[in-house]
Amino acid sequence: MTSTARPALDPAFLQSPAAQAGLAQSGRRVFEIEAQALAAVAARIDGDFTAACKLVLAARGRVVCTGMGKSGHIARKIAATLASTGTPAFYVHPGEAGHGDLGMITDADVVLALSYSGESDEVLMLLPVLKRQGNRLIAMTGRPQSTLAREADVHLDVSVPAEACPLDLAPTSSTTASLAMGDALAVALLEARGFTADDFARSHPAGALGRRLLLHITDIMHAGEEVPRVHADASISEALVEMSHKRLGMTAIVDDAGCLIGLYTDGDLRRTLDDAGVDLRSTRIAEVMTRSPKTIGADALAVEAAQLMETHKISGLLVVDTERRVVGALNIHDLLRARVV
Repeated sequence: MTSTARPALDPAFLQSPAAQAGLAQSGRRVFEIEAQALAAVAARIDGDFTAACKLVLAARGRVVCTGMGKSGHIARKIAATLASTGTPAFYVHPGEAGHGDLGMITDADVVLALSYSGESDEVLMLLPVLKRQGNRLIAMTGRPQSTLAREADVHLDVSVPAEACPLDLAPTSSTTASLAMGDALAVALLEARGFTADDFARSHPAGALGRRLLLHITDIMHAGEEVPRVHADASISEALVEMSHKRLGMTAIVDDAGCLIGLYTDGDLRRTLDDAGVDLRSTRIAEVMTRSPKTIGADALAVEAAQLMETHKISGLLVVDTERRVVGALNIHDLLRARVV
């Protein structure tokens, strides 16, 4: 009985400079070959690419991506990218499609079929049914004369000069090219639809981007009795008591209507203490406060507060309404807890 076990490599050899240099060189060679492959495919972004985009944009249904083997893995990823960027899409395994999953595809859908050879039996088997149903077909292959390419309404040529695999067997450059073509489709469609960052966040509410783009100031600000505020005739020491009690490193100075007239912060306190002529008990807060401080509205996104703080090198913001009444407050720690920054 012949053993199929691979011979063990000499550990001492693996630690040698020659072996390590060879491994690094192999890795660099893959990048060089795949970069050349991408450049070749990019040069073929032409009228066929535009026609494929038009087919998808005109469709009443979804994009159904399919492919076998490594092409299937790429098709699955393309479907996920399309779906998250404004083009409803999903993946159907061609083998399962022939055993009932074809029922998932309606006549309003566009089918994107991947097969580098263009001759995958499982994919070709679906074509008569799809044609009879009236589905428009976009093929992505490396052989423009293949069966799949000829039968498609639009063919996207992803042929590459060489695979990165030294045996020219394992799909490497070809799958990279197909993936890049899928990304190109998704981005072109995204831009054509006017898809925005807010749209993206709505399909990613659980992710970091969703938190950054969907979280509003009202979701994280301190409100009501938690907001530090004193009147203009309060002394500095009274303002410090309010700041210490509310623990936000600042206090708003408001008039009798609750409208903002100034701000006093920990930084202002340090500057006040440098002035030997200031008496904390007798000096009114209005004499040392910052007038016209930076503020933000309650309806703004939390990420806008983060940008405002970063731009102006401040660590806290007061939240005001349209009448300049103070309705809330937040600082950098609130943004950190909400994982906005």
